[in-house]
Amino acid sequence: MKTFDIPVFYKSPVISRIKNLRRADDPRKRDYSPTELNFGPVIFYVARHFGFCYGVENAIEISYRAIEENPGKRIFLLSEMIHNSEVNRDLQNRGVKFIMDTNGNRYVEWEELKKDDIVIIPAFGTTVEIEEKLAGLGIDTLKYNTTCPFVEKVWNRADSLGKTDFTIIVHGKFRHEETRATFSHAKESAPTLIVRDLEEANILGKFMLGEIPIGEFQKTFEHRISTDFDPLIHLDRIGVVNQTTMLATETQAIADHLKNVMVQKFGENSIKDHFADTRDTLCYATHDNQRATYALLEKDADLALVVGGYNSSNTSHIVELCEEKLPTFFISSSEKILSKYLISHFHIHSNKEIVTEDFLPTINPVRIILTSGASCPDSIVDDVLRKYCRILT
Repeated sequence: MKTFDIPVFYKSPVISRIKNLRRADDPRKRDYSPTELNFGPVIFYVARHFGFCYGVENAIEISYRAIEENPGKRIFLLSEMIHNSEVNRDLQNRGVKFIMDTNGNRYVEWEELKKDDIVIIPAFGTTVEIEEKLAGLGIDTLKYNTTCPFVEKVWNRADSLGKTDFTIIVHGKFRHEETRATFSHAKESAPTLIVRDLEEANILGKFMLGEIPIGEFQKTFEHRISTDFDPLIHLDRIGVVNQTTMLATETQAIADHLKNVMVQKFGENSIKDHFADTRDTLCYATHDNQRATYALLEKDADLALVVGGYNSSNTSHIVELCEEKLPTFFISSSEKILSKYLISHFHIHSNKEIVTEDFLPTINPVRIILTSGASCPDSIVDDVLRKYCRILT
């Protein structure tokens, strides 16, 4: 796989070295068991796969190259390049300005942009409408386009499905930048609908089987269907693609459920005429991170530390997996470790940061699971590990 030129300050003397050793020993990733680091009073179980993925490293390399190649020019990012506050802050400190926030609210109006401005497309990609807006302003959207290749793979698959008259079902969070972009590209070639989770897929299945009045469809999926979407016509041939940072197991569960609905409606013998196999759109990095998390959870640990940006979708799913088994603390950096007894962490269910006291068990050794999201630099995970070692050893 290609290697990228990313700033050295995103790497680390401990975590990056562990990754390199595991990669050399097991290049095909047959072994997802964690690395054990025994410091006496504290034992860390470090995930086999976590941190910067191919798409993130590609985006970072392109973004820093844009800064280097364009001294004196105004440089803009459409929105956060990736969901990590440290990375985005460093780019801003180097003069890069954001055009909008992650929800699409603009800081810079389109008419303020000039033809010779540099605009970087983030790793999530962007909508067809924004691409056309920038092109109309004379701005080159290709030179510094950091859209993840695996996101583009989803777009291409959706396009091929649309050309064969399949409707696209997108598993994703409809306010997330990547899902907005995928929806925009998919609806260019096919009727498109977004489902958030298996519960919504179950509701969709009931519409398809006539168990819920079709008159309720528009209200249920408002703002998540393409223009002129007709459930009486467009739900007879479907394919499922996903926001690449969603749980791979949930995407597969949604696809399996909707396939079973099609079998009930049209019969097993004609299923290929009504349901497209789209397993090839699952992102390898999301899949690897989640498999590595399952392997982590086989360890007899006392708590889990998950490091990453609080608005990172893939990180929040790792948190959800860990929460099913043991106390889990989602932190953005080592600064959130306030003392041996206090930690400030993000509670994904209330969507706010909280402080927990006496979170460390009074045992020796303390066994801690350690992992991070795909947009978190190794250096930040390294800082977390080192801080706990200072506190506990």
